[in-house]
Amino acid sequence: MADALHFTGDEEANALIAADPLALLIGFVLDQQVSVQAAFLGPLKLKHRLGRLDAAEIARTDPERLQAIFREKPAIHRFPGNMARRVQELAAVIVDEYEGDAARVWGDAEDTPDLKRRIEALPGFGEMKVKALASVLARRMGVELAAPLVPDHPMLGDVDSPQALAEYQAAKRAYKASLRADG
Repeated sequence: MADALHFTGDEEANALIAADPLALLIGFVLDQQVSVQAAFLGPLKLKHRLGRLDAAEIARTDPERLQAIFREKPAIHRFPGNMARRVQELAAVIVDEYEGDAARVWGDAEDTPDLKRRIEALPGFGEMKVKALASVLARRMGVELAAPLVPDHPMLGDVDSPQALAEYQAAKRAYKASLRADG
């Protein structure tokens, strides 16, 4: 189990996403059309603004209030309204399906197919996020059931230092550039 996930450049945020499964999942929800650093700083910003991260509290917060919290300067995401809605949907699933305990998404999985099904059922988790979360669970958090879901190429779960994050992001940019060149 990692003491920190080096995704943000902020020690407090890195420790939070490693220690709090809900924070980790919120970071993954926010990991869309922003940098990895911005996405995974989001849970800490949200925690500071709410006072704590609690799935039940987030799920029952008035949607307009939550959107206002996301819009507060500096905004939690470049699309604060949409991401507030997605985070609230995630929180509702965690409450309804996992009694408010985000760690149960992987902790209660019976096998790898069950783990994959559980992650895919989370709002905002498509194929790429399933693989990315699985890589973090397998390589940073010791969740053995996640290992078969991880592809062979470099993934976010390989990031174990600020330098590794820079290398991961450079490789990802190069890969995307090669796809554009081939297209």
